[in-house]
Amino acid sequence: MEDDYDEYRRWDGDVDVEADDNDDILENPEETLTQCLEKFSSADYIMEPGIFSQLKRYFQVGGTPEHVIELLSKNYIGVAQMANMVAEWLILGGVAVGEVQSFVENHLKDMVLKTFDPKKADTIFSEEGETPAWLTEMIEHKIWRSLIYRLAEEYPDCLMLNFTIKLISDAGYQGEITSISTASQQIEVYSRILKNFITESIKTSSENRQNTIQECAKMVCHSQHTYVFTLVALQVLAKETNGGVNMKRFSQEITRCAQERNDVTPITMALNGAAPYDQPCAALSSMLSRNALNPADINVLHKHYSSADSPPVSLLRIPQFLELLVQALFKPGMKLNPEYKPKYIYLYAYSASVYEVTSGKKRKIINKDDLKSTIQAVDKVHSICNLNKSSTELIAEVATIYHCIRYPAVAVGLICWVESTVTEPSFFKLCTEHTPTHLALLDEVVTCHPQLHNIILKLFVSLFESKQDELEILVHLEMKKMLLDRMVNLLCCGCVVPVIKYIEQCWHRGDTDISLIRYFVTEALEAVSPPYSVEFVDLFLPIVENEEITGTMRCDGENDPVSEFIVHCKGMTI
Repeated sequence: MEDDYDEYRRWDGDVDVEADDNDDILENPEETLTQCLEKFSSADYIMEPGIFSQLKRYFQVGGTPEHVIELLSKNYIGVAQMANMVAEWLILGGVAVGEVQSFVENHLKDMVLKTFDPKKADTIFSEEGETPAWLTEMIEHKIWRSLIYRLAEEYPDCLMLNFTIKLISDAGYQGEITSISTASQQIEVYSRILKNFITESIKTSSENRQNTIQECAKMVCHSQHTYVFTLVALQVLAKETNGGVNMKRFSQEITRCAQERNDVTPITMALNGAAPYDQPCAALSSMLSRNALNPADINVLHKHYSSADSPPVSLLRIPQFLELLVQALFKPGMKLNPEYKPKYIYLYAYSASVYEVTSGKKRKIINKDDLKSTIQAVDKVHSICNLNKSSTELIAEVATIYHCIRYPAVAVGLICWVESTVTEPSFFKLCTEHTPTHLALLDEVVTCHPQLHNIILKLFVSLFESKQDELEILVHLEMKKMLLDRMVNLLCCGCVVPVIKYIEQCWHRGDTDISLIRYFVTEALEAVSPPYSVEFVDLFLPIVENEEITGTMRCDGENDPVSEFIVHCKGMTI
């Protein structure tokens, strides 16, 4: 009888009976017989993966074939076969095969989620001793991988799920694993996922890179050990000549995300080389932990950074600290002690303009050529912003501001000041100009600093979508047209894809007046000219072709801008 069942040993879910099991069977034949008969009496047991191993045990203790055949056939219901038959009926009834498959798969997912037992799942490996073939096949399908991800989140201690996550990673699907706590428990899996994120952040365009970084930050900040491991790895990569700056930026974004959840100041200070500088380190740690500046700590930092043997400028370039300085200097309503104001400005300008050329662990040169001019520019614009002038009064200061805007430190501060000013509920109600001077200043920032485009676009989008209940409908419409003009200027200065993507979203959402989209298309067509990139055409052409948007803009023939654009783009695709 044993020879008859050898061919089934490798059937999915089948287990070999080890020597110890044989001993148990010989010692307790009655108990083994009872256990087997109990299982054979359960519904559809003939469909269970372990049916052959149980049959072997049953026959080894003297079970009769007639009895087992009767039990298995009597308790055969055929649920799986009935499900297949119903699926075939649905297909014959006209339902698409893919839709029927989706019905079955989703129902199975729901059933597994409801009935999953991690203890029983762990026995798969203790019984079989190797990876089941069905599990390897299972992870080849995205829907079942997504099921594993959900289960892994719910049962992080399940050995079977942890092993399956590693199998998924080994199979090359680590890009799908983004926020799974199980992945953080396996250094090999976690390292692959982190590598995938870093690679994606380098490959993706600048407008999509931020989303990739945010997704990675959520995973990295899952626990302290994943955070420290990642920051150390990025610190090592940041020292590389090729791409080191990107890694530094990557680590700063992750630190920002972590700081929103917990105080990670000790880890930040430990990794940025602040340990040898006791007093500056203590001053920075104090302010970062409380997320607030302190005149006494500012005084300590100023004293050390104005000395001949100043600490590394990298200690000041902590995004959280720089944001606190920007708000203190440029946010309306912030009161600075006149005695300490020059020290705030000095530290801010120092962090933005001084750079060092290093050789190994020793700094060779500290270049302060731009420090004095940066301090003067920041001081001038800070004084203007601090007076809280109206748009009309601000016109007299435009020349001075334009001259200072070329300094990145001033441009960042100006954005902070403009944002705080124009987002006041009554700003546009009290403004008498078509284009407020504050927003006109941002046009110059857009021209001088491409790296600030996304920040400014975010502000324009926020204003465009603001309710402005105090404004009349026509006035509000004109305000939105003015903001669209600013977006067209952004587009002309190189921020093309993000602007077009936002307009496309407005169009698809259907919550924007169609006349505003038509206005944007009109202004954009006047500003752009060939050659066009494929990505630009893919985004903008469907908007331009839409009859509701551009139908009234077209003339007979092909002499209007809309028709000319469409004809040119169609020619590109031929």
